[in-house]
Parts: sequence; structure tokens; C-alpha cells
Amino acid sequence: MRFRFILSETFKGLSRNLAMTVSVVLVSFVSLLFVGASALLQTQISTMKGDWYDKVEVSVYMCPASSAEAACANGEATQEQIDDVEALINSDVLSSYVKSYTLETKAEAYERFMEAYGDTKIGRNATEEMMPVSFRIKLVDAEEYQVVAEQFTGREGVERVVDQRSTLEPLFLVMNRASWITGGLAAIMAVAAVLLISTTIRLSAMSRSKETGIMRLVGASNLFIQLPFMLEGALAALLGAVAAVGALWAGVHYVVDGWLASSISFTTAFIGTGDVLRLAPWLLLAAIILAAASSAFSLSKYTKV
Repeated sequence: MRFRFILSETFKGLSRNLAMTVSVVLVSFVSLLFVGASALLQTQISTMKGDWYDKVEVSVYMCPASSAEAACANGEATQEQIDDVEALINSDVLSSYVKSYTLETKAEAYERFMEAYGDTKIGRNATEEMMPVSFRIKLVDAEEYQVVAEQFTGREGVERVVDQRSTLEPLFLVMNRASWITGGLAAIMAVAAVLLISTTIRLSAMSRSKETGIMRLVGASNLFIQLPFMLEGALAALLGAVAAVGALWAGVHYVVDGWLASSISFTTAFIGTGDVLRLAPWLLLAAIILAAASSAFSLSKYTKV
């Protein structure tokens, strides 16, 4: 009987303040959409970092026959200098940093260069002798690039040291900033949701002040009086959360899986609808907690004994 009464009061409050209820649903939807988008973007960044950093190589280019670099003022790297660099890679100093390495000869470098630029003017003018010998080093931890680079930079016969990770950092920086912006917008919208839910519940409580006054007189507890109002806010916020989850699922399914994954030419892993489903319970829980806390705070003045 009590449960039935609480439900009837809840739906009565929702129907009485329909415009405000819709506003709560929409604000909850937008705020949780931003929260979910920020979380999914961070997941994507972590996925891409793990995928790409694992493939990152540190390239040590030896001086070719003709180079304008100051480090190659003495001309092409000698075999002794090449052997010294290889010995350093295999030394105990770098054993904890180097996962594996390959030596690319001039012939291999020329073949790869021609595959990329063979049809261009620069490709037609290139010769095998112009190509540098290089070492391609895979690291145990891509974050330790600087330690490895310092060992080769300025060494005799070394033209330059290139870390592929440096080309990825600007992309990750942009994505991280986008994630921070969506997170900031989510925080602003969450504050708006709290204020709107508080106002809605307060108006609902004020419109039924006579009913709650009678309930207090017959000995109803604070929880019994407040529960219908708290459920109003929770249900409205929950509807917004469900809509946000649906929008995120549709976005990932149609935009990321259906378009982005097939349009991007380079190989990388993307988030999927499974990530949205794993995030969904947390968004629903956040909506309930947000609404319940806002309602409890708002009702403390109007329904206390």
C-alpha cells in the first residue's frame, strides 16, 4: 500500500510539472552525453597510445655519402662506426631499454625509398649510394626514448636520431585537450542539472505543502515524505541518462564503427559499442546519485519535521 502510494505521488508530481520534468531530462541528457563522450575519448586515446606506441621505433641514421649535417662533416660513416653503434645497442647499458632492433642496409633503404618516391622527380634522381645505413630500434617502453637518444646523439658517424613518437604527440595533445573541453562542458552541465533538479523538486514540494503537512501530522517519517519527490528527480535524470547512452551507442556504432574505422587509411584500434555498454551502468548510476543528492538537499527545507 505504501509503495503504491509513493509511486502514485511520484507520477502525480511528474505530470504536474511536465515542462520542468522535460527540462530535467534534457539537461541530464546533455550533461551525461558530455561526460560519456569525454570518457570514451580518453578510452580512445589510451587505446591508440597502446596500439601505436607499441609500434614506435627509434631510428638511428648513420651519415650517408653526402650530408649537409654538421655531425657528418667527416663524410660517410665508416664500417667501424656502424659496428660501434651496433655494439652500443647490444651493450648492458641499453639492454633494459631495447626490445629488439634491425639494421637497414643501403640497398634496403633504397628499395623502400623507391617504393615511396620512385615515380617522382626526387625518386628518379636518387641512387643507392645516397641512402644511409640505419638502425631501427624497438623500445621496451616508448616513454624512455630520451634515455636511448642521448646515447647516440652526437656520436661519430651518426647523422640524426628520430623518434616516431614525436610525430604522434601533437595528435594526442589535441585529443587530450578535446577531452578536457568536453569534461569541462560536462561539469558545467552537471551544475546546471543539479540546480534545475533542485528547483523542480522544490516547486513540486511547495505545490504539495498541504499534503506533506498532513503527512507530518499523522506521523509520517521524513524519508516517507521525501521519497516521492526524490523519485521524481531520479526518474527524470534516469530518462536523460538512458537517452545519453542511446546517443553514445548510436554515435559509436554509426560514426566510429560504420564510417571512421573504414575511412582511416592507417591501422589503429577504435573504441566500439562494447565500450559504451561498459560505461552505461556508471552513467545511469551517476544520474541517480546526482538526482537523489539534489533532491535531498532541496527537500531539507520544505519537508523537515
